[in-house]
Amino acid sequence: MNNVIMPKSTAVWLVENTMLTFDQIAEFCDMHPLEVQAIADGDSGNLVGLNPISNNQLSKEEIERCEKNPKAKLALNKEIEKFVKKSRKVKNRYTPMSQRKNRPDGIAWIVKNHPEVPDSQICKLLRTTKPTIEAIRNRTHANISEITPKNPVALGLCSELDLAKASEMGKRKLEREAKKKK
Repeated sequence: MNNVIMPKSTAVWLVENTMLTFDQIAEFCDMHPLEVQAIADGDSGNLVGLNPISNNQLSKEEIERCEKNPKAKLALNKEIEKFVKKSRKVKNRYTPMSQRKNRPDGIAWIVKNHPEVPDSQICKLLRTTKPTIEAIRNRTHANISEITPKNPVALGLCSELDLAKASEMGKRKLEREAKKKK
């Protein structure tokens, strides 16, 4: 997987300004070929193309090489690859206002389906507080009648990988506590 900066905008520029195949663009931008085709059909909305040559992600020679051979794969510039990998490690921890109302639903789902996940991990995963988790668990939350358990991944509150890691950490903690009791 290439770590392309702003992949959809880069795909828009590549569709508009090159003769690359949809598959080549899709693979380079880590998108599905149908998404690239939708961009080519004009379904990209208001996306402005981002020139990958000007921001040093690709070279003109690399694009020309892949235009000549439809089976060739675009390669990310090595210098930018180091920068992108470093910048991807920093996670955006901001939850938009529109998704904050979904947080109690996500907490209820985790409490119901993954009881092994400790409150501290739920706090980190969904960016909430322990009193909120406790109120949902004890059914004393102010909006408990409106809370329906929903998968936080589907709500966009966390990633599947983060949820799996939290679950695994919770299981290991329970195993360690069980060994200590024996």
